[in-house]
This record gives sequence, structure tokens and C-alpha cells, in this order.
Amino acid sequence: MYLYYMANHHLPTYAIIELLIRLARYNHLIGDYKNHSVFDTGVMVKTSGGSISFPKNIIIQQFENPTSITDNELAKTALLFNQG
Repeated sequence: MYLYYMANHHLPTYAIIELLIRLARYNHLIGDYKNHSVFDTGVMVKTSGGSISFPKNIIIQQFENPTSITDNELAKTALLFNQG
């Protein structure tokens, strides 16, 4: 039930920030967290370097079990970054 609530209503900001820190290993241009917006299709995160769109599930995964996110998943997610 909590997972459903979090996926559809509220995602913890600190999990997004932690994810950005991890993604910086793959792309240092991502920058620092500024804000985010949740949509049905995912989450758009605005950073000091641009923006990046995540699927909600990777943020929930970062919150619940961050070690389950593989390096390959992080590298692919970092490729979603748009500079500027």
C-alpha cells in the first residue's frame, strides 16, 4: 500500500538527490538538485546543469533498496540527462 501511495502521490526528495549523486559518477555535468515534477510517465528533475527524466520506479528503488540498482541501470539513466 505504501509503495502505491508513494508512486502516485509523493516521492521523497532525498531519494532523488541521492540518485543524482550516484549518477554524477557517470556524467559530472548533471549538477545539483533544484526541483522536480511528478507525471504519470515519470519524474522530471531540474538540476543546476539541465534536466533529467526518471521512471518513478528507480526513485522508489533508491528509497527502498539502493544497492539493487545496478551500475548498468545507473549508466543508462545518466544518458537521459539533457544539458542546459
